[in-house]
Amino acid sequence: MVQLAKNAGATVIGIASESNHQWLVDHGVIPVAYGDGVADRITAVAGGKKIDAFVDTYGADYIELALGLGVQPDRINTIINFADAQKYGTKTDGNGSADSAAVLAELAELIAAGKWICRSPGSIRSNQVREAFQELEKRHTRGKIVLQP
Repeated sequence: MVQLAKNAGATVIGIASESNHQWLVDHGVIPVAYGDGVADRITAVAGGKKIDAFVDTYGADYIELALGLGVQPDRINTIINFADAQKYGTKTDGNGSADSAAVLAELAELIAAGKWICRSPGSIRSNQVREAFQELEKRHTRGKIVLQP
């Protein structure tokens, strides 16, 4: 997601643990540590610029964080916090919203041009589905886990 935002010309601020900051920097993202004071850290690195969109892929109170930063509800998207999305009228567009041949063609062009790198932390045999879900539950997986038949 951060690569797509950068390719679209956005300045991207990423909330992550310290262990993921270098990955963000390597992808042109300004890293910010999560936890107490995150709103102040985001405001500081934004340098007085308005935060005009927020994508929540984690949950917690990130919709409320985005609203507190002044982001309009129609510019907030979550793929996990559906209760707050309904409460505040934010978006819940996930993978299904981009499920089209046109989007796949655009992604293929970005890959061919070296502007988007799709990573996978590995593949797992289909008889190891439980292990795949256990990995996903940790919520620290970079990329997509691929199940092999």
